[in-house]
Amino acid sequence: MKIKIWGCRGSIPSPGCDTNVYGGNTTCVEVRLEDGSLIVIDAGTGMRCLGIELLETGEPKQIHLLLTHAHWDHLQGFPFFVPAYLEGYSIIVRGGPRARKSLEGFLAHQLDPPYFPVPFRDLKARFDFQQEDGRSLSIGGVEILPIPLKHPNGGYGYKFIENGKTFVFLTDNEIGFDHPGGLSDSAYADLCRNADLLLHDGQYTQKEYEISRGWGHSTFEAVTELGITADVRRMGIFHHDPRHLDQDLDRYIEECRQRIVLKKSRVECFGTKEGMEISL
Repeated sequence: MKIKIWGCRGSIPSPGCDTNVYGGNTTCVEVRLEDGSLIVIDAGTGMRCLGIELLETGEPKQIHLLLTHAHWDHLQGFPFFVPAYLEGYSIIVRGGPRARKSLEGFLAHQLDPPYFPVPFRDLKARFDFQQEDGRSLSIGGVEILPIPLKHPNGGYGYKFIENGKTFVFLTDNEIGFDHPGGLSDSAYADLCRNADLLLHDGQYTQKEYEISRGWGHSTFEAVTELGITADVRRMGIFHHDPRHLDQDLDRYIEECRQRIVLKKSRVECFGTKEGMEISL
């Protein structure tokens, strides 16, 4: 399993010279399975660059798109995903146990007039909106478990298991606050237990959290404690706040590492960066 980060910023794109290291594009993560299957998690602005690379390589023509939820920063790159406009491409859309019409509506709304000049019906790729029953789904023979998120309006993270390696993706998940449909903090720890890689939302400092509690995002301290409790091997802090510059994130990630050392944990902690590639 190979993972590539095309966008890891949260809330709104934040381009500029002070965000070049971690990147300014919003959520889009590529997962390549051993059999060559391509899975794309979310359609944030990072999806545009992914589409350009797919055109350059010409393969694969079948794309599995997993959506976590319908907030704008996770969908706003879809109208600029060029393969969607071309014949010969197949895009299979899934998003946890949601109705097929809901998934189609999430994407089609991004192209609704007067917000965008090209209507969804004019896209040339073949779309397949598949409904899930809440249990694990399978792509390329790999088991993928949808995980309910603690987030306003709900959502789903995903747990991938291939050849004994486990990757858990939990963006927009607020540890320490209960949202309808979410799980307990201990349940998330159990689901992440001994994962080879955990990418988890870590948007706020404790001071910022004083006014953002309940908005659906975790603090650096909370996600670090989750990683320690679950004894994950590698943990990437994800969904960076648009206000956090490169130098800020360097400092916050280092503080997370110091906390891990003080707890005598073996977790390897890092800040996710646009363009980062990870092999499991």
